[in-house]
Amino acid sequence: MTMTALPSLDIDVLRTFILIAEDGSFTRAAEQVGRTQSAVSLQIQKLEAVTGHRLFTRSKGGVVKLTPHGRELLERVRNLVALNDEIVGTLRALPAHTEVRIGVPEDITGLNVARMLADYSARHPGIAVEVIGAPSCAMVPLLQAGDLDLMMCEAGIEPRRWPSIELWRGRLRWIAPPSLAVQQADPLPLVLSPGNCPWRSAWLDECQWRGAALRALEKAGRRYWVVATSSSLADQYAIAATRNAVAVSTLPGIPDGLVALEADAGLPDLPESRLLLLTAKDARQPISTALANHLVAAFRNQPSGK
Repeated sequence: MTMTALPSLDIDVLRTFILIAEDGSFTRAAEQVGRTQSAVSLQIQKLEAVTGHRLFTRSKGGVVKLTPHGRELLERVRNLVALNDEIVGTLRALPAHTEVRIGVPEDITGLNVARMLADYSARHPGIAVEVIGAPSCAMVPLLQAGDLDLMMCEAGIEPRRWPSIELWRGRLRWIAPPSLAVQQADPLPLVLSPGNCPWRSAWLDECQWRGAALRALEKAGRRYWVVATSSSLADQYAIAATRNAVAVSTLPGIPDGLVALEADAGLPDLPESRLLLLTAKDARQPISTALANHLVAAFRNQPSGK
Protein backbone atom coordinates (compact mmCIF):
# COMPACT_ATOMS: atom_id res chain seq x y z
CA MET A 1 0.00 0.00 0.00
CA THR A 2 1.45 3.38 -1.07
CA MET A 3 1.44 6.14 1.53
CA THR A 4 0.59 9.66 0.39
CA ALA A 5 3.50 12.00 1.03
CA LEU A 6 2.77 14.85 3.41
CA PRO A 7 3.53 18.41 2.29
CA SER A 8 6.91 19.81 3.35
CA LEU A 9 7.64 22.79 5.54
CA ASP A 10 9.61 25.61 3.90
CA ILE A 11 12.55 26.70 6.10
CA ASP A 12 12.42 30.29 4.82
CA VAL A 13 8.72 30.50 5.64
CA LEU A 14 9.41 29.09 9.10
CA ARG A 15 12.02 31.81 9.69
CA THR A 16 9.40 34.41 8.83
CA PHE A 17 6.89 32.69 11.10
CA ILE A 18 9.37 32.82 14.01
CA LEU A 19 10.05 36.53 13.43
CA ILE A 20 6.32 37.33 13.47
CA ALA A 21 5.81 35.23 16.61
CA GLU A 22 8.68 36.94 18.42
CA ASP A 23 7.93 40.53 17.33
CA GLY A 24 4.14 40.27 17.17
CA SER A 25 4.18 42.18 13.90
CA PHE A 26 3.83 41.23 10.22
CA THR A 27 5.22 44.64 9.25
CA ARG A 28 8.49 44.34 11.18
CA ALA A 29 8.96 40.72 10.03
CA ALA A 30 8.50 41.84 6.41
CA GLU A 31 11.17 44.51 6.85
CA GLN A 32 13.66 41.98 8.29
CA VAL A 33 13.22 39.44 5.49
CA GLY A 34 13.10 42.06 2.73
CA ARG A 35 9.57 41.29 1.53
CA THR A 36 6.32 43.21 1.33
CA GLN A 37 3.76 42.75 4.07
CA SER A 38 1.36 41.19 1.60
CA ALA A 39 4.03 38.65 0.54
CA VAL A 40 4.64 37.72 4.16
CA SER A 41 0.91 37.36 4.77
CA LEU A 42 0.70 35.04 1.77
CA GLN A 43 3.58 32.91 3.18
CA ILE A 44 1.74 32.49 6.47
CA GLN A 45 -1.49 31.57 4.67
CA LYS A 46 0.41 28.82 2.83
CA LEU A 47 1.94 27.63 6.11
CA GLU A 48 -1.52 27.49 7.69
CA ALA A 49 -2.70 25.47 4.69
CA VAL A 50 0.15 22.98 5.16
CA THR A 51 -0.45 22.60 8.91
CA GLY A 52 -4.22 22.67 8.64
CA HIS A 53 -4.60 25.22 11.45
CA ARG A 54 -4.80 28.94 11.96
CA LEU A 55 -1.55 30.12 13.54
CA PHE A 56 -2.14 33.80 14.42
CA THR A 57 -4.97 35.98 15.66
CA ARG A 58 -5.21 39.75 15.51
CA SER A 59 -6.88 41.88 18.13
CA LYS A 60 -8.70 45.12 17.38
CA GLY A 61 -5.57 47.02 18.31
CA GLY A 62 -3.60 45.23 15.60
CA VAL A 63 -1.60 43.11 18.03
CA VAL A 64 -0.64 39.71 16.54
CA LYS A 65 -0.80 36.72 18.86
CA LEU A 66 -0.16 33.01 18.42
CA THR A 67 -3.02 30.55 18.53
CA PRO A 68 -2.56 27.36 20.61
CA HIS A 69 -1.54 25.56 17.40
CA GLY A 70 0.81 28.42 16.57
CA ARG A 71 2.51 28.09 19.99
CA GLU A 72 2.93 24.35 19.49
CA LEU A 73 4.42 24.90 16.03
CA LEU A 74 6.81 27.59 17.33
CA GLU A 75 8.30 25.21 19.89
CA ARG A 76 9.04 22.62 17.22
CA VAL A 77 10.21 24.75 14.31
CA ARG A 78 12.86 26.57 16.34
CA ASN A 79 14.70 23.26 16.66
CA LEU A 80 14.06 22.45 13.00
CA VAL A 81 15.53 25.75 11.77
CA ALA A 82 18.50 25.43 14.13
CA LEU A 83 19.17 21.89 12.83
CA ASN A 84 18.96 23.15 9.24
CA ASP A 85 21.50 25.89 9.98
CA GLU A 86 23.84 23.47 11.71
CA ILE A 87 23.79 21.02 8.79
CA VAL A 88 24.29 23.69 6.13
CA GLY A 89 26.99 25.46 8.16
CA THR A 90 28.92 22.23 8.69
CA LEU A 91 28.78 21.30 5.02
CA ARG A 92 29.87 24.76 3.90
CA ALA A 93 32.81 24.63 6.31
CA LEU A 94 34.14 21.50 4.59
CA PRO A 95 36.71 22.13 1.85
CA ALA A 96 35.60 21.73 -1.74
CA HIS A 97 38.17 18.96 -2.15
CA THR A 98 39.05 16.24 0.34
CA GLU A 99 42.22 14.93 -1.30
CA VAL A 100 45.55 16.68 -1.85
CA ARG A 101 48.29 15.23 -4.06
CA ILE A 102 51.94 15.88 -3.29
CA GLY A 103 55.05 14.73 -5.11
CA VAL A 104 57.95 13.83 -2.81
CA PRO A 105 61.41 12.90 -4.15
CA GLU A 106 61.71 9.19 -3.44
CA ASP A 107 65.23 9.53 -2.08
CA ILE A 108 64.69 12.20 0.58
CA THR A 109 66.23 10.79 3.73
CA GLY A 110 66.74 12.18 7.21
CA LEU A 111 64.24 15.03 6.86
CA ASN A 112 61.25 13.25 8.43
CA VAL A 113 58.92 14.15 5.56
CA ALA A 114 56.84 11.03 6.14
CA ARG A 115 56.30 12.08 9.76
CA MET A 116 55.33 15.61 8.69
CA LEU A 117 52.69 14.24 6.34
CA ALA A 118 51.44 11.80 8.99
CA ASP A 119 51.09 14.68 11.47
CA TYR A 120 49.06 16.64 8.93
CA SER A 121 46.77 13.65 8.31
CA ALA A 122 46.27 13.18 12.05
CA ARG A 123 45.21 16.82 12.44
CA HIS A 124 42.97 16.72 9.36
CA PRO A 125 41.38 13.24 9.34
CA GLY A 126 38.90 14.30 6.66
CA ILE A 127 41.66 15.07 4.14
CA ALA A 128 43.36 12.27 2.20
CA VAL A 129 47.01 12.95 1.35
CA GLU A 130 48.14 11.10 -1.78
CA VAL A 131 51.94 10.89 -1.92
CA ILE A 132 53.61 10.29 -5.28
CA GLY A 133 57.25 9.24 -4.93
CA ALA A 134 59.56 9.59 -7.92
CA PRO A 135 62.78 11.33 -8.97
CA SER A 136 62.31 15.11 -8.85
CA CYS A 137 62.73 15.57 -12.59
CA ALA A 138 60.16 12.84 -13.28
CA MET A 139 57.55 14.73 -11.25
CA VAL A 140 57.91 18.07 -13.05
CA PRO A 141 55.64 17.00 -15.96
CA LEU A 142 53.03 15.83 -13.44
CA LEU A 143 53.05 19.24 -11.77
CA GLN A 144 52.78 21.05 -15.09
CA ALA A 145 49.90 18.81 -16.21
CA GLY A 146 47.94 19.41 -12.98
CA ASP A 147 48.34 15.83 -11.77
CA LEU A 148 49.99 17.12 -8.58
CA ASP A 149 48.88 19.90 -6.23
CA LEU A 150 52.26 20.29 -4.52
CA MET A 151 55.76 19.06 -5.28
CA MET A 152 59.07 19.03 -3.42
CA CYS A 153 62.19 19.21 -5.54
CA GLU A 154 65.79 20.28 -5.58
CA ALA A 155 66.32 23.92 -6.53
CA GLY A 156 67.16 24.27 -10.20
CA ILE A 157 64.79 21.50 -11.29
CA GLU A 158 61.69 23.68 -11.03
CA PRO A 159 60.25 25.04 -14.29
CA ARG A 160 61.47 28.51 -15.19
CA ARG A 161 59.70 31.37 -13.40
CA TRP A 162 57.64 28.93 -11.33
CA PRO A 163 56.96 30.35 -7.83
CA SER A 164 58.54 28.33 -5.03
CA ILE A 165 59.15 28.29 -1.28
CA GLU A 166 62.50 27.19 0.13
CA LEU A 167 61.95 24.46 2.71
CA TRP A 168 65.51 23.48 3.57
CA ARG A 169 69.11 23.91 2.48
CA GLY A 170 72.34 22.04 3.15
CA ARG A 171 75.75 21.53 1.63
CA LEU A 172 76.38 18.53 -0.57
CA ARG A 173 78.82 16.10 0.98
CA TRP A 174 81.03 13.31 -0.29
CA ILE A 175 80.09 9.99 1.30
CA ALA A 176 81.86 6.63 1.20
CA PRO A 177 82.32 3.40 3.15
CA PRO A 178 84.62 3.96 6.14
CA SER A 179 86.93 1.26 4.73
CA LEU A 180 87.76 3.27 1.59
CA ALA A 181 91.19 4.94 1.70
CA VAL A 182 90.05 8.03 -0.19
CA GLN A 183 93.40 9.81 -0.27
CA GLN A 184 95.12 6.79 -1.80
CA ALA A 185 92.34 6.03 -4.30
CA ASP A 186 93.67 7.14 -7.69
CA PRO A 187 91.57 7.45 -9.72
CA LEU A 188 88.73 8.09 -7.27
CA PRO A 189 85.88 5.56 -7.76
CA LEU A 190 82.52 7.33 -8.10
CA VAL A 191 78.86 6.33 -8.17
CA LEU A 192 76.68 9.06 -9.68
CA SER A 193 73.49 9.64 -11.60
CA PRO A 194 73.77 8.92 -15.34
CA GLY A 195 74.86 11.66 -17.70
CA ASN A 196 71.94 10.89 -19.99
CA CYS A 197 69.24 10.55 -17.31
CA PRO A 198 65.88 10.20 -19.12
CA TRP A 199 64.11 12.27 -16.46
CA ARG A 200 66.36 15.32 -16.75
CA SER A 201 64.34 18.44 -17.50
CA ALA A 202 64.87 20.03 -20.91
CA TRP A 203 66.22 23.26 -19.39
CA LEU A 204 69.00 21.42 -17.50
CA ASP A 205 72.32 20.64 -19.17
CA GLU A 206 73.12 17.90 -16.65
CA CYS A 207 72.11 16.29 -13.39
CA GLN A 208 73.00 18.93 -10.82
CA TRP A 209 74.66 16.66 -8.26
CA ARG A 210 76.62 14.82 -10.93
CA GLY A 211 77.77 18.05 -12.53
CA ALA A 212 78.76 19.61 -9.20
CA ALA A 213 80.83 16.55 -8.24
CA LEU A 214 82.66 16.24 -11.56
CA ARG A 215 83.39 19.97 -11.89
CA ALA A 216 84.75 20.13 -8.33
CA LEU A 217 87.09 17.19 -8.94
CA GLU A 218 88.26 18.50 -12.31
CA LYS A 219 88.91 21.96 -10.87
CA ALA A 220 90.95 20.36 -8.07
CA GLY A 221 92.89 18.25 -10.57
CA ARG A 222 91.72 15.01 -8.97
CA ARG A 223 91.44 11.99 -11.25
CA TYR A 224 88.27 9.88 -11.06
CA TRP A 225 86.38 7.08 -12.76
CA VAL A 226 82.66 6.46 -12.64
CA VAL A 227 82.24 2.82 -11.63
CA ALA A 228 78.42 2.84 -11.84
CA THR A 229 75.43 5.11 -12.43
CA SER A 230 71.81 5.03 -11.34
CA SER A 231 68.86 7.43 -11.44
CA SER A 232 68.02 6.34 -7.88
CA LEU A 233 69.98 7.75 -4.96
CA ALA A 234 69.11 4.67 -2.94
CA ASP A 235 70.77 2.52 -5.60
CA GLN A 236 73.78 4.83 -5.74
CA TYR A 237 74.28 4.50 -2.01
CA ALA A 238 73.93 0.71 -2.09
CA ILE A 239 76.48 0.44 -4.92
CA ALA A 240 78.89 2.80 -3.15
CA ALA A 241 78.71 0.66 -0.01
CA THR A 242 79.26 -2.65 -1.82
CA ARG A 243 81.82 -1.48 -4.39
CA ASN A 244 83.86 0.71 -2.05
CA ALA A 245 83.18 3.90 -3.98
CA VAL A 246 82.30 7.56 -3.33
CA ALA A 247 78.83 9.08 -3.82
CA VAL A 248 77.23 12.46 -3.11
CA SER A 249 74.52 13.26 -0.54
CA THR A 250 73.25 15.90 1.84
CA LEU A 251 73.12 15.88 5.61
CA PRO A 252 71.31 14.59 7.60
CA GLY A 253 70.32 11.18 6.40
CA ILE A 254 73.55 9.41 5.47
CA PRO A 255 72.52 5.78 4.85
CA ASP A 256 73.91 2.85 6.81
CA GLY A 257 77.30 1.63 5.65
CA LEU A 258 78.45 5.08 4.52
CA VAL A 259 79.95 8.09 6.30
CA ALA A 260 80.35 11.75 5.38
CA LEU A 261 83.95 12.50 4.45
CA GLU A 262 85.70 15.23 6.39
CA ALA A 263 88.02 17.88 4.99
CA ASP A 264 91.11 15.76 5.76
CA ALA A 265 89.95 13.27 3.10
CA GLY A 266 91.37 15.69 0.57
CA LEU A 267 88.29 16.10 -1.61
CA PRO A 268 87.09 19.55 -2.77
CA ASP A 269 84.09 21.27 -1.23
CA LEU A 270 80.71 20.86 -2.91
CA PRO A 271 78.01 23.54 -3.27
CA GLU A 272 74.77 23.84 -1.35
CA SER A 273 71.57 22.04 -2.28
CA ARG A 274 68.16 23.54 -1.57
CA LEU A 275 64.79 21.79 -1.25
CA LEU A 276 61.87 23.73 -2.70
CA LEU A 277 58.10 23.42 -2.47
CA LEU A 278 56.13 24.16 -5.64
CA THR A 279 52.36 24.61 -5.97
CA ALA A 280 50.45 23.69 -9.12
CA LYS A 281 48.78 26.56 -10.96
CA ASP A 282 45.34 24.99 -10.46
CA ALA A 283 46.03 23.29 -7.13
CA ARG A 284 43.06 22.06 -5.13
CA GLN A 285 42.27 24.76 -2.61
CA PRO A 286 42.20 25.57 0.24
CA ILE A 287 43.74 22.24 1.25
CA SER A 288 46.89 22.69 -0.85
CA THR A 289 47.74 25.95 0.88
CA ALA A 290 46.98 24.39 4.27
CA LEU A 291 49.37 21.49 3.63
CA ALA A 292 52.01 23.85 2.25
CA ASN A 293 51.82 26.00 5.40
CA HIS A 294 52.09 22.88 7.55
CA LEU A 295 55.24 21.74 5.73
CA VAL A 296 56.88 25.16 5.90
CA ALA A 297 56.32 25.27 9.65
CA ALA A 298 57.53 21.69 10.12
CA PHE A 299 60.73 22.28 8.15
CA ARG A 300 61.65 25.18 10.41
CA ASN A 301 62.43 22.58 13.07
CA GLN A 302 64.61 20.42 10.82
CA PRO A 303 68.35 20.21 11.51
CA SER A 304 70.68 22.01 9.14
CA GLY A 305 72.46 20.02 6.47
CA LYS A 306 75.61 22.09 6.68
